[in-house]
Amino acid sequence: MQSALSRRRFLVTSALATAALASRAQDTPKKARAIKKAVNLGMAKGGSILERFQMIKDAGFEGIELNRPDAVPIQEILDAKKATGLEIAGVICTTHWGKPLNSGDPTVVAAGMKGLRLALAESGELGCRNLLLVPGVVNKGMGYEDCWKRSIAQIKECIPDAEKAKCRIAIENVWNQFIIDPLSAARYVDEFNSPWVGWHLDLGNLITFGWPEHWIRTLGKRVFNLHIKEFSRKKRDNEGLWKGFSVELGEGDNDWAATMAALDEIGYTGYGIAEVPGGDAARLKFLSERMTQLFAS
Repeated sequence: MQSALSRRRFLVTSALATAALASRAQDTPKKARAIKKAVNLGMAKGGSILERFQMIKDAGFEGIELNRPDAVPIQEILDAKKATGLEIAGVICTTHWGKPLNSGDPTVVAAGMKGLRLALAESGELGCRNLLLVPGVVNKGMGYEDCWKRSIAQIKECIPDAEKAKCRIAIENVWNQFIIDPLSAARYVDEFNSPWVGWHLDLGNLITFGWPEHWIRTLGKRVFNLHIKEFSRKKRDNEGLWKGFSVELGEGDNDWAATMAALDEIGYTGYGIAEVPGGDAARLKFLSERMTQLFAS
């Protein structure tokens, strides 16, 4: 009798202990990742440059993305950076769409190169390590192979500028009908054979063509920066291509657990920069908290 009672007590105690361990395991936060959070300055609505920097800081972000060249004076940015402690997580070259480097018009290419060099120089002044660049545009009048060759030739000329500025050129995957698979993306970067050229991986932009975790593993250390946004294939199919972006961060077709696992594999420790609709302080706070959740997936 005593033996049976002891066994029952042992089983009950073991079951309770197991349940307690399981409960603690669920409550235990997942391993914190070294990925830092940032947003574009344009996502903070209202106020002076300093006030917008502070709004972004107060929301829990560590960095800020800028568009350069831009009308905002460099010194105003530097003052806001110093006052808030925010890092410049990335700079977007503002001339790459209107002045593509693969244009057949030499005057357009010259303007694009001038914009790229100026953006690199300003990035250096701001202490930014990564400049986002759309390398070219493919359309009926500008072929894929020409875009490949011409853009590589022009970017190679700017590598000394990148080295001088201590700012790397990060090619972004966008809907420019150019480089829509990860193998081509890796090959394109490798043609430069330079540590100053890599990839700015936009997770939302590539979902209609593939899966972020595949791109991450193929590109590996070539990934310099990340744009964080969503895309819904269902919305794309039912409402039209561009409607795929009309979904809240974390509610689209990005498998964040798989994405984060792939980033762990390549040892990524850079920035995740939100590229979604911004707003007031409450909106930025929501985005910051949502990104923290996604990065812990």
